[in-house]
Amino acid sequence: MTPRGDDDNLERQANDSILSLAVREVSLTVHEMRTPGSVVGGYLRMLLRETDPALSDRQRHMIEEANKSCARMMAIVDELSDIGKLDGGWITLARQPLDVFSLVAEVAELVHEARDREVHLTLRGEERGGRVSGDTTRLRAAFDAIFRAILREKPGLATVVAERRRVAQDGGAAAVVIVSDEASVQEAYERKPAPFYEKRGGLGLALPLARRIIEGHGGRLWSPAGAAETDPIARGSAIVSLPLTE
Repeated sequence: MTPRGDDDNLERQANDSILSLAVREVSLTVHEMRTPGSVVGGYLRMLLRETDPALSDRQRHMIEEANKSCARMMAIVDELSDIGKLDGGWITLARQPLDVFSLVAEVAELVHEARDREVHLTLRGEERGGRVSGDTTRLRAAFDAIFRAILREKPGLATVVAERRRVAQDGGAAAVVIVSDEASVQEAYERKPAPFYEKRGGLGLALPLARRIIEGHGGRLWSPAGAAETDPIARGSAIVSLPLTE
């Protein structure tokens, strides 16, 4: 009979091999996509600078739209690259002291995506006191993606709240940010945690990347329990928890 410890070691080795193969495949895919994408984008920008003969308004509009789409595809390639590097342990997250509550306020101030639909993001709770050790740039991108994802769920005339709390957790303290409809913040927090719903269109790989960044800081990103397809609180809420350093 094989000792249980040996079985566990074999399982870990198998999982490591699968992960290593997946990371190599992602790296190859990124390389193969990035080169032709860069060439196409370069030619589109050259066409936009062409003045002899001058482009018609219709031609310019079509090329500008193509250039935007190409830029979006390249951004997705970059996100795929970061996911592969994080999963493979090839990215070291910076560790510097920061106040995540202040960071959340700075990010929220710059999110204007849904204002044309009368959907607004407002802040509540602690303004200071969320001291963590982390990568400011990557955490900023993670919260930006989460805010945009939740705002996109509101068809119009809604207020989304990002509530910041200090919470006792696992023998220590954590900074918690609850993002939900104004009337649902407490219910979203009190529901049983469920895996964060990442299958949302229009955001590329920003949400899978955001989850990995938060988990890389020892934190967690989750949704309230419920059927994401039919439950507006489950689909329209996100909770982030990060361990405090003080």
